[in-house]
Amino acid sequence: MHTSISEILKEKTLKPSRRSLPCLAQNQIHPQSLSHVLSMPCTPDDKPQTPVGLGSDAVMDHYGEESEAVKFHYGEESEAVKDNYGEESEASAYKAGRTDESFLIQKPAIRAKLEARADSLQPSGLMFRDGKKRIDYILVYRKSSPLVEKRVTFERNLRAEGLMLEKVPSLTDTDILFVKIHVPWDTLCKYAEQMNIRMPFRKKMYFTDWKSKVMGRQIKSWLPSNPMKLDKEALPDLEETDCYTAPFSRARMHHFTINNRQTFFSNSTRSRIVHHVLQRTKYEDGKSKMGINRLLGNGTYEAAFPPHEGGYRSRHPINTHGAQNHRHLLYERWARWGMWYKYQPLDLIRRYFGEKIGLYFAWLGWYTGMLIPAALVGLFVFLYGLLTMDTSQVSKEICEANTTIMCPMCEQNCKPWKLSDSCVYAKVTHLFDNGGTVFFAIFMAIWATVFLEFWKRRRAELTYDWDLIDWEEEEENLRPQFEAKYSRLERVNHISGKPEPFQPFTDKLSRLMISVSGIFFMISLVLTAVFAVVVFRLIAMEKFASIDWEFVKKNWQFATSGTGVCINFMIIMSLNVVYEKVAYLLTNLEHPRTESEWENSFALKMFLFQFVNLNSSTFYIAFFLGRFAGRPGKYNKLFNRWRLEECHPSGCLIDLCLQMGVIMVLKQIWNNFMELGYPLLQNWWSRRKMKQTESKERTGGGQNVENKVQLPQWDKDWNLQPMNAHGLVDEYLEMVLQFGFITIFVAAFPLAPLLALLNNVIEIRLDAYKFVTQWRRPMPARATDIGIWHGILEGIGVLSVITNAFVIAITSDYIPRFVYAFKYGPCVDKRYRQDECLRGYMNSSLSVFDMGERWNVSEEQSRYCRYRDYRASPWSPVPYDFTLQFWHVLAARLAFIIVFEHLVFGVKSFIAYLIPDMPKSLCDRMRREKYLTQEMMYEAELEHLQEEKKKNGRRYHHEWP
Repeated sequence: MHTSISEILKEKTLKPSRRSLPCLAQNQIHPQSLSHVLSMPCTPDDKPQTPVGLGSDAVMDHYGEESEAVKFHYGEESEAVKDNYGEESEASAYKAGRTDESFLIQKPAIRAKLEARADSLQPSGLMFRDGKKRIDYILVYRKSSPLVEKRVTFERNLRAEGLMLEKVPSLTDTDILFVKIHVPWDTLCKYAEQMNIRMPFRKKMYFTDWKSKVMGRQIKSWLPSNPMKLDKEALPDLEETDCYTAPFSRARMHHFTINNRQTFFSNSTRSRIVHHVLQRTKYEDGKSKMGINRLLGNGTYEAAFPPHEGGYRSRHPINTHGAQNHRHLLYERWARWGMWYKYQPLDLIRRYFGEKIGLYFAWLGWYTGMLIPAALVGLFVFLYGLLTMDTSQVSKEICEANTTIMCPMCEQNCKPWKLSDSCVYAKVTHLFDNGGTVFFAIFMAIWATVFLEFWKRRRAELTYDWDLIDWEEEEENLRPQFEAKYSRLERVNHISGKPEPFQPFTDKLSRLMISVSGIFFMISLVLTAVFAVVVFRLIAMEKFASIDWEFVKKNWQFATSGTGVCINFMIIMSLNVVYEKVAYLLTNLEHPRTESEWENSFALKMFLFQFVNLNSSTFYIAFFLGRFAGRPGKYNKLFNRWRLEECHPSGCLIDLCLQMGVIMVLKQIWNNFMELGYPLLQNWWSRRKMKQTESKERTGGGQNVENKVQLPQWDKDWNLQPMNAHGLVDEYLEMVLQFGFITIFVAAFPLAPLLALLNNVIEIRLDAYKFVTQWRRPMPARATDIGIWHGILEGIGVLSVITNAFVIAITSDYIPRFVYAFKYGPCVDKRYRQDECLRGYMNSSLSVFDMGERWNVSEEQSRYCRYRDYRASPWSPVPYDFTLQFWHVLAARLAFIIVFEHLVFGVKSFIAYLIPDMPKSLCDRMRREKYLTQEMMYEAELEHLQEEKKKNGRRYHHEWP
């Protein structure tokens, strides 16, 4: 027995969610111009569905003559219903959500007025020639293409699938033809059912405690407004009705709220349906001869894309005249540089570009917001080092060491030098190697965990609000290439119970082994490039240390590191071009089963390649530079020719800091140029060629080409740049590599989060401007999360704990200073004060070498020089042997690594345990909504059966699962 819905809903309901999917007024836009542009009249081939409770003749009259009036009425009434709800139960809300005769306006004068205004505001380039059928997709081909037969067959099969096509020539290029595609209502319904697209069927209305609501409004009115929030009056498009949704079914179409067939399926949904058909339509006989991707690859078509909804600029201000279309609204409220401090309109982004791109911008915004506390703490650590730079005991000892003679940096043409010559180098080192380093490393490890855990909660809320729950299991389709390759091998899918192609294990394993071999080969190529940079640094160090230019000779450390970093950056950017092509080939060789598997495999390869390419030299400087150099008189040499590089007496951390800072800044500048500057240049060149063609035709007496402003939308979109072929992989990859930079070696460069924050504030608007103005509209795809990138981020978080422990223990001088202060300093067994206890540290960390015999030192010069190490003096019983202090420092370093890792991993695990992946309130809402949906569908079916019984005058048998 099913309990009555009215009895169930007497208890207090939960907090409502806000769905972006339209319900009673699909795609309802409040600005007048935008509302009428997107409300198209029904086409002749579109036959409305009969609503429950109306006769067929009456319904045809209502839908045929009053569709615009109905929409107008709902636009005014929905807010009134919401406000007057008060303490009504959800049972009455269920009845109010149904289409009824009382909701229909029967005033032909209103309808005629609305249609006249809509006709006057319809944008050029969004309709067929008849002015009724909207364009859902655009195909582009050249008349001179020899592959005519494939194109003709493909288009004939598209018509057989139910699509409507119309061809029109380009106004800017006589060789270009556009194929406009429209999806009729019946075809939309058929494929919406096949693709399990969830559509609204009942309005959500919840019980609201009016007392708490009034008190909440009063408290908010007392608080100052948040300047970062978007003004709801400026974005009325975000005010949408909350709905229950269910997979679309033609057999149960009477359950769904269909007020306007032209807006029931959103533009992004219509484009997805067309793309689904294009991917599975054959162009030749044969299993593998199918899909628009293959036709684009062999040159049959030049491009395939959904059209933009019009121009993004208007001669009239949006505040007074409203938005012309969604693209114009996105530009004014999101992509303009003046909106850099505002929150992003995620619902509007999702509606226009799809859930996948919406999730990317949601993640990017969340990541940028979480960078604010990390940037502030890193800035405080840097300022602490800046304020204590002149008072640092180690820096003062180096700057005052006028009598301390250091050993020559090379064995030919190099002379001993004074330790005080590196005073500036020592002070700069203290900026990044000070007492706040350990604290900041622990903070960033915890920050990474908090960021990922709270993103899981944010993602759960977005997937619920955007109706993406359980989407992956229901709607993930096979790639056409996979179906074509393994069409002869089928087995039953354990979930759907239907036969589908499958890849044998032996074939999959062999392809995977080839792919892994290719990955290791490319990684070995990266290591070879790093080895070449190391050799260059050794040669440059010897040349700079023996050069006659006194300025360079005095600052040979900076000169060696700076030139090495710049050359390394050029190698990195050059190899990235090769890696992208290799990763693409290896991924296609594997034949992934679904699009998400293909994208995850490609993303993993790109990350491995670029991560190793970007960080291999950084790992060398952090953990190998100066560790195997040897000592004076017994230096280790590469190829018995070049002496291995040594660290400065104040430590190696400044080399690591310089490496990270230069690469991070240069890479961000280069990426921003390639993302925006390059498309701008390409679009400028396209416009320039169009103007040249126009001027030639005018001078030749030909017919003038229409102005850019008067071009139809498909011509304008054709002149834009296509979105990257790999989708959002490059966008995510850039941010994930940045995440690695600010976590893995953050102990050496506390300003990294601040640089990342400044870059991301610009990056959001750059990407927004690029998507809205410079790129063709991408295919609106769906996704439930950020894919494999979340796992990569978690792996980086674990790696960052390990690397920061080693950086603090091995690369920095924190542990040697700590050991000296507590074991060998002047205040042993006394209260620890860093400035007092580090007196004499510099002298303690330098060993003595007798260079009298080897360098033929004259009697006027001292025959002894100093070098950085813990070794015995030349006059000791065992010359140049490691001292006891060396072993104490080594033991302290190992102990610090173990304690640091266990402590930070324990804190990370505890925080991850405390923060659930999904808010409890959201879990309760989901469970309750699932239950209420079943009850509503059950009662709706019972009501439909009773009406059928009354209509037919006989008993109507129908099985309801």
